[in-house]
Amino acid sequence: MTYLIDLQAPIVPWEGMGGIKLNSHINEFYSMIEQYGKQPKLLGKYLIRYEIDNSLDLWFNLLNGKLFKITATSNYYGTLFNKIRVGMHIDDVIKLEPSFVYDDFEEVYCSSKGVYLETDPVEQTVLWISVYIKEIDNPDFERGNW
Repeated sequence: MTYLIDLQAPIVPWEGMGGIKLNSHINEFYSMIEQYGKQPKLLGKYLIRYEIDNSLDLWFNLLNGKLFKITATSNYYGTLFNKIRVGMHIDDVIKLEPSFVYDDFEEVYCSSKGVYLETDPVEQTVLWISVYIKEIDNPDFERGNW
């Protein structure tokens, strides 16, 4: 299967974005990674991130090969909850969606609805929006038992 990213598609917590579904297998993205991916970043021993054309980051667990997080970056134009997008001021985001709370340890805004936001520390604008699988907090997550 070859994916074409829809950079206008909604950002849907627990599901995906850009026409890409969470829990998809890495082998479905081979041609996209070959064509558009930058050098991957290994995070710990078993997690890897591929940056795709300044629009999405795809995060996989190497033990099970599954996509566990997708991050919208600067060239992604779809919206979260039909109103929140990359580049917005965090104060406007919180007015629209009060479930976001700042996590001092992770240095991101978290929502119990399945979303992380990272902001620019000076401008206070959203740099990226991530959706992820519910199992991310399981104790055996890194082992790929999901």
